[in-house]
Amino acid sequence: MLRGLRRRWAAYRYRFVPWLALNLRRQRRSLRYVPESSQDKIIPDEDVLETLLRAFAALFASDLGRQAPVLAARPEIGRKYGEPAPPEPRRCEEAARGPQEVLFQALGFGLDRRQSSLPAAGTGVFLSMGGARRGAVVAMYPGTVYRKHEPIFFQSLGNPFIFRCIDGVLIDGNDKGLSRAVYRSCSRRDQLGPFQMSDVSWLTAAPQNPLAVGQYVNNCSHEKAANVCYQEFDVPSCFPVELKQYLPNIVYSHDIQSPLRCVVLVTLRDIKQGEELFSNYYTVIN
Repeated sequence: MLRGLRRRWAAYRYRFVPWLALNLRRQRRSLRYVPESSQDKIIPDEDVLETLLRAFAALFASDLGRQAPVLAARPEIGRKYGEPAPPEPRRCEEAARGPQEVLFQALGFGLDRRQSSLPAAGTGVFLSMGGARRGAVVAMYPGTVYRKHEPIFFQSLGNPFIFRCIDGVLIDGNDKGLSRAVYRSCSRRDQLGPFQMSDVSWLTAAPQNPLAVGQYVNNCSHEKAANVCYQEFDVPSCFPVELKQYLPNIVYSHDIQSPLRCVVLVTLRDIKQGEELFSNYYTVIN
């Protein structure tokens, strides 16, 4: 019973305001200070967009055979990425490249979810291949995006995966239960013919977008300093429609037209192969 209570407390404490206030001083070594909400940028939005477009375009081009409905609806997209070539026996190994290998070729690293190096921390995220330089986008925080007035009470019960943006927008990164059902429902609602407006594969053990594992990045500790931080990013209207299928976020409601909010994780230093990613759940806005 006590073990169960400890697990629940470990998952809930980062949403318990008195505990946060008492622990801010202890976390000063790795606290993240943001002078103003408008300055919550580690790298320019243009760099975030360029990274996402490069990764998503590589994923799309590596899987043209599965994109037949999209290519039929918009033939010019096929010309943009190159028409799918007929399979050749000698190229079976290359054709079988998975999303992780594609990500490695596009961005120079791969990611892996496995048991964290922190005791009792559950699942963690590691750089499984290559390395990432300081200022690189290495992950995305997936989930349903809720504005301040939208209902999230029942989804939040016992849910440690709710991320709060500086402006009060919430992202529910839980891939189970009611949260999972809500995300799937919203994704089906927004599909435009053959064009998917979001990625649902992050709800499975094999996401098509390997970056969509940010909800499993653990909080830093006294022994393990933060090596990544969160950065909010609004997807511009010019984002290619054929690549939206790799965006691991969806808005809960379309009552108010606004850009899709995403949260990416940006490296604070160079990270080598085999290292675990650690963020900081505390952000202080002056």
